[in-house]
Amino acid sequence: MTQAVGMQAAAIASLPPLGSLPLARGTADRGSTFRITPDLFDQLWDQPETRILHLARRRSPFRNGRLVLSPVAEVERPENPVYLGSTVETTADMPAGTHIVLVEHEDVQPALAADEDWIGLRDAASDLPAQESGLFVEAVAISNWHATHTHCPRCGQPTEPIDGGWVRRCPADESLHYPRTDPAIIVTVTDEEDRLLLGSSAAWPQNRFSTLAGFVEPGESLEAAVVREVEEESGIVVHSPTYLGSQPWPFPASLMLGFTAKAAHARPVPDGVEIRDVRWFSREELFAGLKEERLSVASGASIARALIEHWYGGPLEEEPSAGRP
Repeated sequence: MTQAVGMQAAAIASLPPLGSLPLARGTADRGSTFRITPDLFDQLWDQPETRILHLARRRSPFRNGRLVLSPVAEVERPENPVYLGSTVETTADMPAGTHIVLVEHEDVQPALAADEDWIGLRDAASDLPAQESGLFVEAVAISNWHATHTHCPRCGQPTEPIDGGWVRRCPADESLHYPRTDPAIIVTVTDEEDRLLLGSSAAWPQNRFSTLAGFVEPGESLEAAVVREVEEESGIVVHSPTYLGSQPWPFPASLMLGFTAKAAHARPVPDGVEIRDVRWFSREELFAGLKEERLSVASGASIARALIEHWYGGPLEEEPSAGRP
């Protein structure tokens, strides 16, 4: 393990209040200096230890709770592979330092063995080992960027991937274009009675609720985005935004930054455009609504679920106890 990766692992070990989130557990060494090697993929295809992560329609092969990472000898080199980095953990079938390459199948999902299946990131993230979850997140995120940034924004010419697939170069004006990430805040709002504010999006079923969220605008701080988004969507003015944790959300290119904030008043009014309904919930009300299936909330892979359970004091399947906040 390099010193940089060792420091990364130590930093991840000192996590903020939300703890280890399903899509934020990756510890791979992304090899930012190695991936600029001119003959990178020649070297990687000459090393039998190299493994291939397949992606087709944002899904990857899955078997017995693990990603299927194929030996490089079994895979014909495609036109535009992407270097994902090297592993930092030793597993039963793969030593630390194993190079991982993304190979994307754009049009079809190749046939798999009888005991394998194609699975999406949202379905697999919570159950995969941390190292594989991180590689899957990375693969989907970089794939989404390549799919949506095929041409130069300056002159409109098709761009070509370089530096292991982490930069796109315009052959006409020589400009370089890098992967983008869109920061978005997501927030648990509480009132003086420690009730939780949840909203129902106009695009969701009427009984589905979640925490309020929105993208950070240019020139805006995270804290200012919390205050603005909550007021825009619910009419509630909040104060004291406090950071709790973050998670990549590559659907297609978000980084979700989790906060909690206090409401200055308790009269919510949905905006009627993005948010159809917004309500306060006590722990008892939320538990009863979920148990009786009158309500649904975000799944376990999302930071929204982690934020709600952080306020709730534990898993939502457990009845609230007197010992909780």
